[in-house]
Amino acid sequence: MWVFRKLSNLLLRLVALNSLVILLVILLAALSVTDYACYLVNSQQVTGQEFVDTLNGFLWKVSIVTFIIAGLFHYFTVKKIVDPIKHLSNAAKEIKEGKTPSKIESSATGEIKGLIENFNSMSETLTSVQVQREEMLKDIAHELRTPLTNINGYLEALQNKVIDGNPELFGSLLEESRRITRIVELISELNYWNNGIYFLEKQFDQVEINKVLSESLTAFQLKLQNQIADMQFTIKDAEILGNRDGLMQVFTNVLQNILDYNTGTFLKINGEIKNNRYIITFTHCGRFIDPEKKTMIFERFYRLEKSRSTKSNGAGLGLAISQSIITAHKGNIGLDTDGTHHTFWMDFPLHTLTR
Repeated sequence: MWVFRKLSNLLLRLVALNSLVILLVILLAALSVTDYACYLVNSQQVTGQEFVDTLNGFLWKVSIVTFIIAGLFHYFTVKKIVDPIKHLSNAAKEIKEGKTPSKIESSATGEIKGLIENFNSMSETLTSVQVQREEMLKDIAHELRTPLTNINGYLEALQNKVIDGNPELFGSLLEESRRITRIVELISELNYWNNGIYFLEKQFDQVEINKVLSESLTAFQLKLQNQIADMQFTIKDAEILGNRDGLMQVFTNVLQNILDYNTGTFLKINGEIKNNRYIITFTHCGRFIDPEKKTMIFERFYRLEKSRSTKSNGAGLGLAISQSIITAHKGNIGLDTDGTHHTFWMDFPLHTLTR
């Protein structure tokens, strides 16, 4: 069997197996008939028509026995090759039924080994996506429940004439309705970038990223001056291949997040080129973030408040959208923190369009 382990291609293994079976049949039949013929002639002194008839009878018996032996050998060998495929088929059936199959373990080699590894990877990805989808549905329900409950309560009270309508009440209802609209729009934007629709609808051009960042800072100038006394900006010039609106949204989301949770008096923003990538950092003091949970702030609907109150600013989708946009630009985003001193960082590959 070591011969088949040396062959990585499934087709070659099957061809080698069939050739070996045919060779086995021929050798067994030929050797048996040759030895028996010699025995009849030399020991039994059988000749003439009797020799032919006896040899033909023996040939039939040898052929049947050889066929059975070769068939059993072929069956068990092919079974060993095909068994992993059966496991794959059963696992695929479980996925079709909505179940999560266990990881397939196999000692197979070559193409079948690659197929099993790819299937296991696909199964793990599907499971992860399913978990994320369920979590997102729970988060969406959580975010929409409060405003919808408020709207329904007010409308029922108005219908039953428990309260009278007035501009203040209608203004409150309008604010709740706008909140739901904002959440839906943010979810659509997140889905937009995650599913790669930007490749069809968003144009990626050569963008001066330093100018986009500077424009974002200008838009936040008054808000920043009201909260932060010490601001240091060092932004080097660079060009990347990207979408201007998407990049502007990323910087807006990060700056708004900094303002919402800022507790210090300084903000340092640095943009520089390292190893053919453009790296931007935002450093400030803010509310406590557990260093072990720093990656969670980029998850959908995550907020620093344990209560996840819907009265807090934003819907908890800004940084998740930012991460999706930066991923679409083949970049990375992250947070370094010791708990209160935070540094948001992002990097982009430097690209230029062929002219």
